[in-house]
Amino acid sequence: MLNDSPSADRAPEGNTKEIMPTDADNPLLAAADLPNFAAISAEHVAPAVAQAVATARSQLAQIEGLSLEQWPDILQGLEKIADAVGRVWGPIEHLLSVRDDAQMRQAHEVAQPAIVEVSIDIAQNQLIYQTLVALVASPLWANVPPFARRAIELTVREAQLAGVGLQGQAAARFGEIQQQLAELSTQFAHHVLDSTKAWHLDLSEITDIEGLPETWLRMTAQSWRQAQSQPPEQAPDFTQGPWRVTLEAPCVVGLLQHSPRRQLRQTVWRAWVQRASQGPVDNSPIIKQMLRLRTEMAHLLGQPHYAALSLRSKMAPSVAIVDGLLERLRVASWTAAQGDLQDLRDLARQSDEQQASDLRPWDVAFWTERLREKRYNFNDESVRKFFPMPQVLRGLFALAKSLFGIEIDAADGQAPVWHPDVRFFRVRDAAGQLVAAFYLDPFSRPQDKRGGAWMNECVGRGSLPAADGTARIAVAYLVCNAAPPADGRPALMTFSEVETLLHEFGHGLQHMLTKVDLGLVSGIRGVDWDAVELPSQFMENWCYHQPTLRGLSCHVETAQPIDDALFERIAAARVFRAGSDMLRQLLFAKLDLELHGGFDPDGPICVFDVYRTIAVATNPLPIEADDHFLCGFSHIFGGGYAAGYYSYKWAEVLSADAFAAFEEAGLSDPTAVAAVGARFADTVLALGGAVDPASVFRQFRGRDPDEHALLRHAGLAA
Repeated sequence: MLNDSPSADRAPEGNTKEIMPTDADNPLLAAADLPNFAAISAEHVAPAVAQAVATARSQLAQIEGLSLEQWPDILQGLEKIADAVGRVWGPIEHLLSVRDDAQMRQAHEVAQPAIVEVSIDIAQNQLIYQTLVALVASPLWANVPPFARRAIELTVREAQLAGVGLQGQAAARFGEIQQQLAELSTQFAHHVLDSTKAWHLDLSEITDIEGLPETWLRMTAQSWRQAQSQPPEQAPDFTQGPWRVTLEAPCVVGLLQHSPRRQLRQTVWRAWVQRASQGPVDNSPIIKQMLRLRTEMAHLLGQPHYAALSLRSKMAPSVAIVDGLLERLRVASWTAAQGDLQDLRDLARQSDEQQASDLRPWDVAFWTERLREKRYNFNDESVRKFFPMPQVLRGLFALAKSLFGIEIDAADGQAPVWHPDVRFFRVRDAAGQLVAAFYLDPFSRPQDKRGGAWMNECVGRGSLPAADGTARIAVAYLVCNAAPPADGRPALMTFSEVETLLHEFGHGLQHMLTKVDLGLVSGIRGVDWDAVELPSQFMENWCYHQPTLRGLSCHVETAQPIDDALFERIAAARVFRAGSDMLRQLLFAKLDLELHGGFDPDGPICVFDVYRTIAVATNPLPIEADDHFLCGFSHIFGGGYAAGYYSYKWAEVLSADAFAAFEEAGLSDPTAVAAVGARFADTVLALGGAVDPASVFRQFRGRDPDEHALLRHAGLAA
């Protein structure tokens, strides 16, 4: 998940319509399997949420008095409750992230407390909790099937972490904290988006755009035209400008990598790292308050700090074991990262002795690209022309077929979408049976779509039927922020954007290819947070498999795939600055654990001091004094990774070791690859959250995970 004054204020109360839509008119309450995004507006939120909450409370009352012997009805009742809330609240939250506007923000803010309150009441329900605890201790437990056991154990654990054991004032305070944290997290994300939208820099002189590639010029010229509401037919030559620089990630990255104008790079870099750190969108107070509340929550539940509380619901056994893994990876990476920095200084010295001695963060991407060009004879922009998005999708779907035996077909126009760029696809198994579907929202829209990339659930598989009475199929949202098409050309993806697409597709596969019909633990539901990145990071490895990369590529001008020589250079560049890249993720992971592991936000040391202190051991280049990256660290303050950012590295150990199984079988043997792919599908993808992740991995790999494959792939193995 990857934004100075708010650009979207709350709508005045007087704008609310006096006549609210009826249930029959409310698209959020329609019986259709897929949300009618085009019809959903802010006025629908309040009545839909009210009805969803009422339905959930009614269903809760129905299962409160069920006995131990009726445990199947308890599980199905909990699934119905989750469905009643999720099928209303899910589309609302989704639209807020991909089609943000002031009215929807206000409606979301007004409705959110009711959602949080009913969620707390469900999780803290004493009658259901006591019944399930008694079931686990009874002779009946021996006859409960494994998937149901997992669902019951997770429900009991969730209740404990939701404060089911608290009484009186402590219970009330716990509920207040959860409400406040939900509101603060939403506010944090809004500030990041608003500050991203509020900043721009217009360039008009040819000297301003020296060294910047054609794709970047087309994108920024188009941004300027759109800001002026200029019709496409009146578009000037993109080489003549003006060009609008925004804090859209593809724009920032492209400029930092290719502009030789150091002052311009510094200006854009500072705008990026100071998002949401000033004025009315300053996230610093929100960070402080969220850390206070999380610490208080942990203490209420008898934990020393929030990190310890967080790991109670994760695969990693303890904070100490996580720290041990992160430190081993840091030690393995440090010397290589120091060498990476010296390589950049040596190259910069050939151009400018002063730059070499004063290398700063806004110089790193620029000299990194120059070194990549020198060492491997390619850069992101030269490779981009090999990856038109339509061809990348064709190659990705061919890979999915060869690995997992599935067919993916375009179904555009067969489902309502929230933006014309959004596409819809259906997934069929080897027998032609429809098993899943997904939306793909591929392009950046900084005016109303938050940055980063993610997968989320639209519809989950389970025991509840579809609208027509048939079995419900899983439907996913896959969201990226690649550079959009410009000037009539298809969207051209960087290699990194290709990796990101495969990453999110891997998440989608675990959601869509589940074979579990118990809705509480189907797909990604119930997967421990630090194991949820396994299938996503696993899919990234295929970018370094030559037949796969050739299938993903087709030069936009020559229609030729990537040749052997270029592939070899790309494969060799996989270890380029691997130590630096590893340390960057370790910095974020260690920072997250430190802030949630006993840090006092009201003490003499501020969060930015903690950031700089940890950077001493994880970043060979000193952190700038005004680097307020934390104010935009949405993963841990606007998303679900609090005291869990380490999950990326924890799961990367799993994913690299999983890919090693394919290497050992023989990547050049399609039959062997298909056999291992089938085993991966039958375990990691099919079982999802219905089996604890350590057991799932052992079923696939035949042993516990080993970090050697990760270090080997990164060129950091001893």
